[in-house]
Amino acid sequence: MTRLSTAFAKGHPALITFVTAGDPTPAATGAILDALVAGGADVIELGMPFTDPMADGPAIQAANLRSLGAGTRTADILAIAKAFRTRHPETPLVLMGYANPMTIRGADWFAAAAKDAGVDGVICVDIPPEEDEELGPALRAAGIDPIRLATPTTDVARLPTVLDGASGFLYYVSVAGITGLQQAAQVSIDEAVARLKASTDLPVAVGFGIRTPEQAAAIAKVADGVVVGSAIVDLIAQHGEAAPGPVRAYIESLSTAIRAARKELI
Repeated sequence: MTRLSTAFAKGHPALITFVTAGDPTPAATGAILDALVAGGADVIELGMPFTDPMADGPAIQAANLRSLGAGTRTADILAIAKAFRTRHPETPLVLMGYANPMTIRGADWFAAAAKDAGVDGVICVDIPPEEDEELGPALRAAGIDPIRLATPTTDVARLPTVLDGASGFLYYVSVAGITGLQQAAQVSIDEAVARLKASTDLPVAVGFGIRTPEQAAAIAKVADGVVVGSAIVDLIAQHGEAAPGPVRAYIESLSTAIRAARKELI
């Protein structure tokens, strides 16, 4: 069992939380990650700031700029990850970002550095599965899960390509758009998750647009994981270095709702 597979075998859907590394500063990120774990997050996605985050909405775009403005570099992100792994040896950590920061020094270098930092999985938003050779082989050789994205436009013809070589979990992006601005209708999420789960044994996690405990609970009734990002990033923008307290309270509300929702189905 890997840390990721264990996170999806707890008897309730995994709460997967996203924050941008270095936001508001590299030094402040560790305490925010600790607050996520204390609040009940099962998996942490740590965003790698980038100047052109094409899949992200205004909240995460602003977080990228705050982080870069604070001087965050790849070395800082890896140091944050390594320190997190020391404090939290069992909580899965996934790096999420774009190809340029991950491949500029070579895929083998990045995979080795991520492994050394205790990273469990990588989501690269802008390397399509058809170009897996750019990063996938290096990650697999290092024992790191390449986590793939499916969207409402991933049809039956393309889904096998998305799933080929994927591991860890399948991230279903529930809207055809950028993060944070809208949420898909629940019925469309239900139908998409059922279709995906019929095609793979990987856990299926749903993200984009999830903000309230009620929304998280509704998705927890059908999916294996619930991904929340922009709402957490908004709290960090509002509170800055004082964010850990509000972040923990918010994560506790989501975690409680997710666990209660699954109990209703038993």
